[in-house]
Amino acid sequence: MTATSTPPSKTSPYAELKAPTTARQLLTAPTTGPLVALLLACVFFSFSTDQFLTGGNFSLIVQQVMVVGTLAIGQTLIILTAGIDLSCGAVMAFGSIVIAKMAAEGSLPPLAAIALGLVVCGGFGLLNGALVQKIPLPPFIVTLGMLNVAFALTHIYSEEQTVTNLPGSLTALGQTFPLGKTDITYGSLVTIALFLLLAYALSSTGWGRHVYALGNSPEAARLNGIRTSRLTIGVYTAAGVLYGIAALLLISRTGVGDPQAGQTDNLDSITAVVLGGTSLFGGRGSVLGTFIGVLIVGVFRNGLQLMGVASIYQTLITGVLVILAVTVDQLSRKKAR
Repeated sequence: MTATSTPPSKTSPYAELKAPTTARQLLTAPTTGPLVALLLACVFFSFSTDQFLTGGNFSLIVQQVMVVGTLAIGQTLIILTAGIDLSCGAVMAFGSIVIAKMAAEGSLPPLAAIALGLVVCGGFGLLNGALVQKIPLPPFIVTLGMLNVAFALTHIYSEEQTVTNLPGSLTALGQTFPLGKTDITYGSLVTIALFLLLAYALSSTGWGRHVYALGNSPEAARLNGIRTSRLTIGVYTAAGVLYGIAALLLISRTGVGDPQAGQTDNLDSITAVVLGGTSLFGGRGSVLGTFIGVLIVGVFRNGLQLMGVASIYQTLITGVLVILAVTVDQLSRKKAR
Protein backbone atom coordinates (compact mmCIF):
# COMPACT_ATOMS: atom_id res chain seq x y z
CA MET A 1 0.00 0.00 0.00
CA THR A 2 1.60 3.22 -1.12
CA ALA A 3 1.36 6.38 0.90
CA THR A 4 -0.21 9.29 -0.81
CA SER A 5 1.72 12.51 -0.58
CA THR A 6 0.04 15.80 0.07
CA PRO A 7 0.72 18.25 -2.72
CA PRO A 8 2.94 21.06 -1.55
CA SER A 9 1.28 24.34 -0.87
CA LYS A 10 1.83 26.97 -3.50
CA THR A 11 2.16 29.66 -0.90
CA SER A 12 4.63 29.87 1.92
CA PRO A 13 3.19 29.73 5.44
CA TYR A 14 4.95 33.07 5.97
CA ALA A 15 3.26 34.72 3.00
CA GLU A 16 0.34 35.88 5.10
CA LEU A 17 2.74 37.70 7.40
CA LYS A 18 4.35 39.69 4.58
CA ALA A 19 1.48 42.11 4.03
CA PRO A 20 1.08 43.04 7.70
CA THR A 21 4.84 43.46 8.01
CA THR A 22 4.93 45.77 4.99
CA ALA A 23 1.96 47.72 6.28
CA ARG A 24 3.58 48.00 9.70
CA GLN A 25 6.79 49.30 8.13
CA LEU A 26 4.86 51.93 6.21
CA LEU A 27 2.94 53.02 9.30
CA THR A 28 6.10 53.31 11.40
CA ALA A 29 8.23 55.01 8.72
CA PRO A 30 9.54 58.43 9.87
CA THR A 31 7.93 60.15 6.86
CA THR A 32 4.45 58.68 7.35
CA GLY A 33 3.43 61.00 10.18
CA PRO A 34 4.60 64.20 8.41
CA LEU A 35 2.91 63.11 5.18
CA VAL A 36 -0.38 62.51 6.98
CA ALA A 37 -0.05 65.90 8.68
CA LEU A 38 0.57 67.56 5.30
CA LEU A 39 -2.47 65.91 3.72
CA LEU A 40 -4.70 66.82 6.66
CA ALA A 41 -3.51 70.43 6.50
CA CYS A 42 -4.29 70.56 2.77
CA VAL A 43 -7.77 69.15 3.36
CA PHE A 44 -8.43 71.63 6.18
CA PHE A 45 -7.32 74.69 4.22
CA SER A 46 -9.11 73.57 1.05
CA PHE A 47 -12.40 73.69 3.01
CA SER A 48 -11.44 76.89 4.84
CA THR A 49 -10.71 79.04 1.79
CA ASP A 50 -11.61 78.74 -1.88
CA GLN A 51 -8.24 80.18 -2.96
CA PHE A 52 -6.11 77.42 -1.45
CA LEU A 53 -6.84 74.48 -3.75
CA THR A 54 -5.59 76.00 -7.00
CA GLY A 55 -2.56 75.32 -9.17
CA GLY A 56 -1.41 78.91 -8.93
CA ASN A 57 -1.48 78.83 -5.13
CA PHE A 58 0.46 75.56 -4.92
CA SER A 59 3.06 77.03 -7.28
CA LEU A 60 3.26 80.06 -5.00
CA ILE A 61 3.80 77.83 -1.96
CA VAL A 62 6.75 76.11 -3.65
CA GLN A 63 8.20 79.49 -4.66
CA GLN A 64 7.88 80.74 -1.09
CA VAL A 65 9.71 77.75 0.39
CA MET A 66 12.38 77.12 -2.26
CA VAL A 67 15.04 79.18 -0.47
CA VAL A 68 14.39 77.71 2.98
CA GLY A 69 14.00 74.29 1.36
CA THR A 70 17.48 74.47 -0.14
CA LEU A 71 18.90 75.57 3.22
CA ALA A 72 17.02 72.68 4.84
CA ILE A 73 18.77 70.14 2.59
CA GLY A 74 22.13 71.25 3.96
CA GLN A 75 20.69 71.36 7.47
CA THR A 76 19.46 67.76 7.04
CA LEU A 77 22.95 66.55 6.16
CA ILE A 78 24.39 68.16 9.27
CA ILE A 79 21.62 67.01 11.64
CA LEU A 80 21.99 63.45 10.34
CA THR A 81 25.55 63.55 11.72
CA ALA A 82 24.11 64.67 15.10
CA GLY A 83 25.19 68.27 14.47
CA ILE A 84 23.28 71.49 13.88
CA ASP A 85 23.91 74.69 11.93
CA LEU A 86 22.61 77.99 13.28
CA SER A 87 24.60 80.02 10.76
CA CYS A 88 22.97 78.86 7.51
CA GLY A 89 20.69 81.89 7.04
CA ALA A 90 23.47 84.39 7.76
CA VAL A 91 25.92 82.56 5.49
CA MET A 92 23.32 82.58 2.71
CA ALA A 93 22.76 86.33 3.18
CA PHE A 94 26.50 87.02 2.97
CA GLY A 95 26.78 84.84 -0.13
CA SER A 96 23.92 86.73 -1.77
CA ILE A 97 25.59 90.09 -1.09
CA VAL A 98 28.91 88.84 -2.48
CA ILE A 99 27.23 87.59 -5.66
CA ALA A 100 25.09 90.70 -6.09
CA LYS A 101 27.83 93.28 -5.46
CA MET A 102 30.42 91.54 -7.60
CA ALA A 103 28.00 91.30 -10.52
CA ALA A 104 26.28 94.68 -10.12
CA GLU A 105 29.52 96.65 -9.81
CA GLY A 106 31.06 94.88 -12.78
CA SER A 107 33.93 93.42 -10.76
CA LEU A 108 33.18 89.95 -12.12
CA PRO A 109 30.99 88.47 -14.87
CA PRO A 110 27.72 87.08 -13.43
CA LEU A 111 28.77 83.43 -13.70
CA ALA A 112 32.09 84.16 -12.00
CA ALA A 113 30.27 86.09 -9.26
CA ILE A 114 27.96 83.10 -8.69
CA ALA A 115 30.97 80.76 -8.51
CA LEU A 116 32.65 83.06 -6.00
CA GLY A 117 29.51 83.11 -3.87
CA LEU A 118 29.40 79.31 -3.83
CA VAL A 119 33.08 79.18 -2.84
CA VAL A 120 32.58 81.73 -0.06
CA CYS A 121 29.60 79.84 1.39
CA GLY A 122 31.43 76.54 1.02
CA GLY A 123 34.36 78.12 2.86
CA PHE A 124 32.12 78.95 5.81
CA GLY A 125 30.96 75.33 5.85
CA LEU A 126 34.56 74.09 5.67
CA LEU A 127 35.52 76.29 8.62
CA ASN A 128 32.50 75.13 10.62
CA GLY A 129 33.36 71.49 9.98
CA ALA A 130 37.03 71.97 10.83
CA LEU A 131 36.23 73.67 14.14
CA VAL A 132 33.68 71.00 15.04
CA GLN A 133 35.97 68.10 14.15
CA LYS A 134 39.54 69.20 14.70
CA ILE A 135 39.45 71.12 18.00
CA PRO A 136 36.70 69.79 18.67
CA LEU A 137 33.94 72.26 19.58
CA PRO A 138 30.19 71.68 19.93
CA PRO A 139 28.36 72.38 16.64
CA PHE A 140 25.88 74.62 18.46
CA ILE A 141 28.64 76.93 19.73
CA VAL A 142 30.63 76.96 16.48
CA THR A 143 27.67 77.78 14.26
CA LEU A 144 26.24 80.29 16.74
CA GLY A 145 29.55 82.15 16.59
CA MET A 146 29.67 81.84 12.80
CA LEU A 147 26.16 83.26 12.59
CA ASN A 148 27.42 86.48 14.18
CA VAL A 149 30.53 86.54 12.00
CA ALA A 150 28.55 86.12 8.76
CA PHE A 151 25.91 88.62 9.90
CA ALA A 152 28.55 91.25 10.67
CA LEU A 153 30.43 90.67 7.42
CA THR A 154 27.19 91.00 5.46
CA HIS A 155 26.48 94.43 6.89
CA ILE A 156 30.09 95.58 6.66
CA TYR A 157 30.52 94.52 3.04
CA SER A 158 27.11 95.80 1.92
CA GLU A 159 27.53 99.07 3.87
CA GLU A 160 23.93 98.52 5.01
CA GLN A 161 22.75 99.14 1.44
CA THR A 162 20.50 96.93 -0.69
CA VAL A 163 22.23 95.97 -3.95
CA THR A 164 20.07 96.74 -6.99
CA ASN A 165 20.44 96.95 -10.79
CA LEU A 166 21.43 93.29 -11.02
CA PRO A 167 22.17 91.63 -14.38
CA GLY A 168 19.30 89.59 -15.78
CA SER A 169 21.32 86.38 -15.56
CA LEU A 170 21.28 86.59 -11.74
CA THR A 171 17.48 86.70 -11.63
CA ALA A 172 16.86 84.18 -14.42
CA LEU A 173 15.83 81.44 -11.98
CA GLY A 174 12.98 83.66 -10.83
CA GLN A 175 11.42 83.63 -14.29
CA THR A 176 8.45 81.36 -14.96
CA PHE A 177 7.22 78.99 -17.63
CA PRO A 178 3.66 77.74 -18.12
CA LEU A 179 2.66 74.23 -17.07
CA GLY A 180 -0.97 73.93 -18.06
CA LYS A 181 -2.61 76.96 -16.51
CA THR A 182 0.04 77.33 -13.82
CA ASP A 183 3.26 79.34 -13.95
CA ILE A 184 6.28 77.52 -12.51
CA THR A 185 9.59 79.21 -11.67
CA TYR A 186 12.88 77.69 -12.77
CA GLY A 187 14.15 78.12 -9.23
CA SER A 188 11.46 75.76 -7.95
CA LEU A 189 12.74 73.09 -10.35
CA VAL A 190 16.30 73.63 -9.09
CA THR A 191 15.17 73.07 -5.49
CA ILE A 192 13.24 69.91 -6.38
CA ALA A 193 16.22 68.61 -8.37
CA LEU A 194 18.49 69.18 -5.35
CA PHE A 195 16.09 67.24 -3.12
CA LEU A 196 16.08 64.32 -5.57
CA LEU A 197 19.88 64.39 -5.95
CA LEU A 198 20.58 64.39 -2.22
CA ALA A 199 17.86 61.81 -1.57
CA TYR A 200 19.61 59.49 -4.01
CA ALA A 201 23.04 60.23 -2.53
CA LEU A 202 21.90 59.42 1.00
CA SER A 203 19.92 56.29 0.14
CA SER A 204 21.95 54.70 -2.64
CA THR A 205 25.62 55.56 -2.18
CA GLY A 206 28.36 54.54 0.22
CA TRP A 207 28.79 58.17 1.22
CA GLY A 208 25.16 58.32 2.33
CA ARG A 209 25.46 55.15 4.40
CA HIS A 210 28.55 56.59 6.06
CA VAL A 211 26.65 59.77 6.98
CA TYR A 212 23.99 57.70 8.75
CA ALA A 213 26.65 55.59 10.46
CA LEU A 214 28.41 58.72 11.69
CA GLY A 215 25.20 60.05 13.17
CA ASN A 216 24.36 56.76 14.89
CA SER A 217 27.77 56.28 16.52
CA PRO A 218 30.94 58.18 15.54
CA GLU A 219 33.17 55.74 17.40
CA ALA A 220 31.58 52.67 15.79
CA ALA A 221 31.86 54.35 12.40
CA ARG A 222 35.56 55.05 13.00
CA LEU A 223 36.22 51.47 14.08
CA ASN A 224 34.57 50.28 10.86
CA GLY A 225 37.08 52.18 8.77
CA ILE A 226 35.06 55.33 8.05
CA ARG A 227 37.19 58.46 8.03
CA THR A 228 34.89 60.34 10.35
CA SER A 229 36.96 63.53 10.45
CA ARG A 230 37.05 63.90 6.67
CA LEU A 231 33.38 62.95 6.40
CA THR A 232 32.26 65.52 8.98
CA ILE A 233 34.19 68.32 7.31
CA GLY A 234 32.87 67.21 3.92
CA VAL A 235 29.26 67.28 5.14
CA TYR A 236 29.60 70.82 6.53
CA THR A 237 31.32 71.97 3.34
CA ALA A 238 28.61 70.44 1.13
CA ALA A 239 26.00 72.16 3.28
CA GLY A 240 27.81 75.46 2.78
CA VAL A 241 27.72 75.06 -1.00
CA LEU A 242 23.98 74.41 -0.75
CA TYR A 243 23.62 77.67 1.20
CA GLY A 244 25.36 79.36 -1.74
CA ILE A 245 22.78 77.92 -4.12
CA ALA A 246 20.07 79.16 -1.74
CA ALA A 247 21.69 82.62 -1.97
CA LEU A 248 21.33 82.56 -5.76
CA LEU A 249 17.69 81.45 -5.44
CA LEU A 250 17.10 84.28 -2.96
CA ILE A 251 18.47 86.83 -5.42
CA SER A 252 16.37 85.39 -8.25
CA ARG A 253 13.22 85.61 -6.13
CA THR A 254 13.71 89.13 -4.71
CA GLY A 255 15.68 90.70 -7.58
CA VAL A 256 18.09 92.41 -5.16
CA GLY A 257 20.91 91.69 -2.74
CA ASP A 258 19.35 92.34 0.66
CA PRO A 259 21.62 92.49 3.75
CA GLN A 260 18.56 92.00 5.98
CA ALA A 261 17.65 88.66 4.39
CA GLY A 262 17.83 85.27 6.07
CA GLN A 263 17.63 86.39 9.69
CA THR A 264 15.11 83.71 10.69
CA ASP A 265 15.81 81.21 7.92
CA ASN A 266 18.14 79.19 10.16
CA LEU A 267 15.24 78.43 12.50
CA ASP A 268 12.87 77.82 9.60
CA SER A 269 15.28 75.28 8.10
CA ILE A 270 15.60 73.43 11.42
CA THR A 271 11.80 73.51 11.75
CA ALA A 272 11.39 71.90 8.33
CA VAL A 273 13.95 69.19 9.12
CA VAL A 274 12.33 68.33 12.45
CA LEU A 275 8.80 68.36 11.05
CA GLY A 276 10.01 65.99 8.32
CA GLY A 277 10.90 63.33 10.88
CA THR A 278 14.69 63.69 11.00
CA SER A 279 15.98 63.07 14.52
CA LEU A 280 17.94 65.86 16.19
CA PHE A 281 20.02 63.11 17.79
CA GLY A 282 21.40 62.06 14.39
CA GLY A 283 21.42 58.89 12.33
CA ARG A 284 17.73 58.82 11.40
CA GLY A 285 15.74 60.76 8.84
CA SER A 286 15.68 61.55 5.15
CA VAL A 287 15.77 64.37 2.65
CA LEU A 288 12.32 63.24 1.46
CA GLY A 289 11.03 63.84 4.97
CA THR A 290 12.60 67.30 4.94
CA PHE A 291 10.82 68.06 1.66
CA ILE A 292 7.53 67.14 3.33
CA GLY A 293 8.47 69.27 6.34
CA VAL A 294 9.22 72.25 4.11
CA LEU A 295 5.82 71.86 2.45
CA ILE A 296 4.12 71.64 5.86
CA VAL A 297 5.65 74.98 6.85
CA GLY A 298 4.68 76.51 3.50
CA VAL A 299 1.13 75.14 3.52
CA PHE A 300 0.42 76.30 7.07
CA ARG A 301 1.74 79.81 6.49
CA ASN A 302 -0.01 80.15 3.15
CA GLY A 303 -3.29 78.71 4.38
CA LEU A 304 -3.36 80.81 7.54
CA GLN A 305 -2.54 83.91 5.51
CA LEU A 306 -5.41 83.19 3.12
CA MET A 307 -7.67 82.82 6.15
CA GLY A 308 -6.56 86.24 7.38
CA VAL A 309 -4.75 84.95 10.47
CA ALA A 310 -2.12 87.36 11.80
CA SER A 311 1.51 86.38 11.17
CA ILE A 312 2.27 86.16 14.90
CA TYR A 313 -0.21 83.30 15.23
CA GLN A 314 1.44 81.58 12.28
CA THR A 315 4.70 81.68 14.23
CA LEU A 316 2.93 80.38 17.32
CA ILE A 317 1.44 77.41 15.47
CA THR A 318 4.79 76.60 13.84
CA GLY A 319 6.46 76.57 17.26
CA VAL A 320 3.85 74.19 18.64
CA LEU A 321 4.33 71.87 15.66
CA VAL A 322 8.10 71.78 16.26
CA ILE A 323 7.67 70.89 19.93
CA LEU A 324 5.21 68.12 19.02
CA ALA A 325 7.60 66.74 16.36
CA VAL A 326 10.55 66.63 18.76
CA THR A 327 8.36 65.06 21.46
CA VAL A 328 7.29 62.29 19.07
CA ASP A 329 10.93 61.71 18.10
CA GLN A 330 12.00 61.47 21.74
CA LEU A 331 9.19 59.07 22.63
CA SER A 332 9.94 56.85 19.63
CA ARG A 333 13.60 56.68 20.66
CA LYS A 334 12.67 55.59 24.18
CA LYS A 335 10.30 52.96 22.79
CA ALA A 336 13.04 51.60 20.50
CA ARG A 337 15.43 51.05 23.44
